[in-house]
Amino acid sequence: MKIGELSRATGTNIETIRYYERIGLLPAPHRTAANYRSYGDPHRARLTFVRHSRDLGFTIDEIRSLLDLSDDPGRDCSEADRIASRHLEQVEDKIAQLTRLRDELTRIVGRCRGGIAADCRVIEALGDHRHCKSAH
Repeated sequence: MKIGELSRATGTNIETIRYYERIGLLPAPHRTAANYRSYGDPHRARLTFVRHSRDLGFTIDEIRSLLDLSDDPGRDCSEADRIASRHLEQVEDKIAQLTRLRDELTRIVGRCRGGIAADCRVIEALGDHRHCKSAH
């Protein structure tokens, strides 16, 4: 299949496909006599893996490590578990941070009484971190 077909089949932008080729996440495809890229099912499967991993927030380096494991099916999968577990911890940390941000913004917005900007509690809180209830 041509790059446009691969793009449509995986929902991946053409420039992103070319980028993944340049950095080695996607192997270079064969070229036709007219010098067009020609992709096969292995490219589609690998790109789907990369795309799903990116959607889950894995970094390029993490994906590269996971692909290395995938390319050697006889290897122990403890490294994949370690990568996914570390990523889960990072996601949980981010959720906790976002929860603190939501709580603080809810508190700040709840203090708003309307009126003029000179008396605005939102602007006051944003201008002076001491008005915040917690570190965020």
